[in-house]
This record gives sequence, structure tokens and C-alpha cells, in this order.
Amino acid sequence: MSGTETLIPYLKEKKGNEQEPTIIVDSREANTAAKIVKGLRERGATVKIEALEKGDYILSDECAVERKTVQDFVYTLTRRYLFEQLFRLKEAYPKSLILLEGYLPIIYKFSRIKPVSVWGAMFNLAKNGIAIVNTTSYKETIDFLYVAARQEQIVEKKAPTVHPFKKHETLSDAQIFFVASLPNIGREKATAILKSYQTPLNAFLNVDEWPKAVYGLGPKITSRVKEVLNTPFKG
Repeated sequence: MSGTETLIPYLKEKKGNEQEPTIIVDSREANTAAKIVKGLRERGATVKIEALEKGDYILSDECAVERKTVQDFVYTLTRRYLFEQLFRLKEAYPKSLILLEGYLPIIYKFSRIKPVSVWGAMFNLAKNGIAIVNTTSYKETIDFLYVAARQEQIVEKKAPTVHPFKKHETLSDAQIFFVASLPNIGREKATAILKSYQTPLNAFLNVDEWPKAVYGLGPKITSRVKEVLNTPFKG
């Protein structure tokens, strides 16, 4: 545990005169999650609303939270931008996490995406150092955010800080982002593809060879990629 060797700081009751935490909330999140903002203020937290480049809640100079409902999380997986979004957040806030709000077993009711894909995505995030916390309701979300902010600020003495994000990505970053945006590719496979073919253009010219050169790329994925690359744009 960072900053402590026991659970005591997590279990102590708040004293009457103890300082309350400050939570910085993204302005768009504040509009769509007014109940959470209201609940945090009722708990005693100071809520500052700002237009954040990344993240929904800033708890300290190291910890930012991206909140998603279970439905939003599943939908985002089909759009392929979740990983890039969270990896960039983690660059600025090393202890970033995703807060997954809602009844998780509902993933078995979705028809557009298989549950195994959801578990795979969650594992991929976890092994890349992005923790996932599941709350079943907005009330639990309020409790978690409040307690986490207190732990970061009151116990570990870290101030909530809005960090700027890199405006100019490197050429390598741009290449990875470009290839990773293709269906079912993502950052890890994009990196492997570029290591095998050196340039995006060379990779696209040899897309039929991907299953032989890159582990985890089968005919279904390459077929979908070829469809994107070869279908005329219709607006």
C-alpha cells in the first residue's frame, strides 16, 4: 500500500474538525452526473468544476478517475478509443483508475459484444496498471470518490492538481494511434504491427500477411481492417 503498511488509515472515522477533501470535476461530467456532484457536496467535499482535457474526477496530483456506466463501457469498447484515452490519462496521473458504475453481470444481456471481450478489455487495462473499481449505483460512486479523495489528500497529503497534457505527440505516438484506431486492433497490436512492418503504409500494403507476422491477428480481424481500408467513403 502506498504511504501505509496497514488498513488503519482507511478505517478511521472522520473527526468533527478534520479538513475535508477537494474534488475537481470535469464540467461535462458535472452536467451529466449532477446527483454525484450534489452527493459529494452533501458529504462535505469541496467540488470545483473545470473543463478538464482528460478524466472526470481529479483526486490528487497522482490520481484521476474516469467514470463510465457499464453500458457506456461496453459501447466504448466498440469504438476503440477507450484505451488511448486511459493510457494518456495515466501518463499525467500515474495512479489513474476507471470507475465502472452499474450492475456488471448485465454484460451477459448484451447482444452486440461478447462478455469475453469485456473481461479481456478489463484484464488488458489491469495489466497495464489501470485499476477498475465497480460500484453498483451513483450512491456508491459518491461514497467511493469521497473516501478515495480523503485518503489521497487528508491521509497522504496530496493536493488535487490539474496537469496539462502533451499537445504535440511524437511521430511514433501518431503512428500507433493511427493504426490502433482500426477495428479490433488497439495499442498493443498496433505496436506489434509497426515493429513488424516499420511504417503504417508498409503494414497496410501487406495486411494479408498480418496473421503470419503478428500474434493474435486472425482472418476475421484482417478482413475487417481491409473492409475499412478499401470501402469508399459515403459521408
